[in-house]
Amino acid sequence: MKTNRKLVAALIGAAAAPVIVLVGPTGIASAHGYVNSPASRQAQCAKGVVPCGQIKYEPQSVEGPKGLRSCNGGLAQFAELNDDNKGWKATPTGTTATFTWTFTARHRTTNYEYYIGGQKVADISGNNQQPPATVTHQVNLGGHTGKQKVLAIWNIADTGNAFYSCIDLQVG
Repeated sequence: MKTNRKLVAALIGAAAAPVIVLVGPTGIASAHGYVNSPASRQAQCAKGVVPCGQIKYEPQSVEGPKGLRSCNGGLAQFAELNDDNKGWKATPTGTTATFTWTFTARHRTTNYEYYIGGQKVADISGNNQQPPATVTHQVNLGGHTGKQKVLAIWNIADTGNAFYSCIDLQVG
C-alpha cells in the first residue's frame, strides 16, 4: 500500500511538472542577442579568449536604451566591454565584413546599425519582423583600414531598448 502511494505521488508530480512550468510565473528575460561572428567582445569573454567578469556567463545580455554608443549598453556590470586596452583579439577581414547575430530571445526588429568611430557605416532594416535564430549581414566598412572597433546595434521594435556588441577587426 505504501509503495502504491509513493508511485501515485511520483506519477502525479511527473504529470504536473510540465503544466506548472507552462502556467507558472516567468522571470524577466534579460538575455537576447549579440554578434557571435566575428567574435564580439562579449563572445570573446564567453569563449575565454579574454578574461572577463559576469559577461562571460551572459554574452547576449548587453541591453540598454536605444541611442547609446557604448559597448556595454550603459550597464555598469559590463563596463569592461568599453576597455579598449583589455587585449581584445582583432579578427582579420577585408573591406567588407560579415557579421552574424545569435539570438536567445527574438524580438521584432526595427533595424541593425553598424558604426566605426562614431560614423554609421550601415543601417539594415529589420522590417518590424521577428528574426530567425541567427541573422547575417554583409557590411561595407566604408574605406576604414587597420585596427577598427565596430559597434553593432540591434534596435528592437517592441521596447525602447537595443542590444549592443563591439567587434574588433583588423581591416586590410
